[in-house]
Amino acid sequence: MHPVTTSPTTTLWRPTGPVELDLVRALDWRAWPPRLPEQPIFYPVLNEDYAIRIARDWNVRHDGAGFVTRFEVDSAFLARYPVRQAGGETILELWVPAGELEEFNAHIVGRIEVVREFR
Repeated sequence: MHPVTTSPTTTLWRPTGPVELDLVRALDWRAWPPRLPEQPIFYPVLNEDYAIRIARDWNVRHDGAGFVTRFEVDSAFLARYPVRQAGGETILELWVPAGELEEFNAHIVGRIEVVREFR
């Protein structure tokens, strides 16, 4: 019998509002919905604190609620996306072009989970 080998994964977070969260729920917590025309890029972030700030300070103000989600993605696949620094040294994002989101979703390992909620 051969040992089971699993590829390393990277933990990502995504701050989201209630509308996007409902769409993720409809996709059985396994994928992100397609971007809207005015959303050319999908932005997962690399640390929970940054996701918390966006969910709490932006999503609550604009959507009435903010959620922090956590999910795992195959690390080898993520290597194609350079880490972008969007502000301070802990404000790190990946920029996934909307046209690549379906392929990105195919590399999510397990389910997307809500880890924090703000209202």
